[in-house]
Amino acid sequence: MNIKIKELPVNERPRERLINKGVSSLSDEELLSIVLKTGTKEASAKVLASQILKEIGCVQNLKHVGFHRLTNIKGIGTAKACLILAIQELNRRMNIKQEKIVNVRITSPEVVYDYYRNIVNEYQEYFYCLYLDSGKKVLAEKLLFMGTVDRSMVHPRDIFKEAYMLNAVAFICIHNHPTGDVRPSREDDVVTRNLKQIGELMGIKLVDHVIVSEHKYYSFLENGKI
Repeated sequence: MNIKIKELPVNERPRERLINKGVSSLSDEELLSIVLKTGTKEASAKVLASQILKEIGCVQNLKHVGFHRLTNIKGIGTAKACLILAIQELNRRMNIKQEKIVNVRITSPEVVYDYYRNIVNEYQEYFYCLYLDSGKKVLAEKLLFMGTVDRSMVHPRDIFKEAYMLNAVAFICIHNHPTGDVRPSREDDVVTRNLKQIGELMGIKLVDHVIVSEHKYYSFLENGKI
């Protein structure tokens, strides 16, 4: 039944329930209807929210939905898709560990994972480098590349240019796998091998390459690939 939100009793409307009973009292559908703000001629914001949740399976899957999939849902145009994606990104940023990794001494892959486990993006890879001094203390953190689920465009010249500018003696690479599967791809193996070889020639050691997801990581060093 397509009942408009303004046709509901005041105490049953999502915004009023949020104000009077608190945000935690709202259902997934009600929260999403507030984000959407308005519906369409055919469906109210509440009905539209219900349709989105039915389409993606559950609210947890909302963080895995990209722009094109959203706009393929009837009633979701560019503006509404952008609102949902903005909420996704705000949630990701709020969950990123706030402590700075600069000046931290890297003693194990777990230290790296603790700082980067919340690099969560469902359709894009983020590729970071940590540049280290002789005591394995972080001189700087650089986000160097952003790619897609299939490919991260990693250019060694950019990685080593930063290393020289910082007078770094070593570096660690970190990137996420949006699928959650942290097993290295063939491209990951090739990139790591190339960076290791170039680093040996230039006297700037690749210490590790860590692939992260929300719940686990893969270390090339721990797996004997560096």
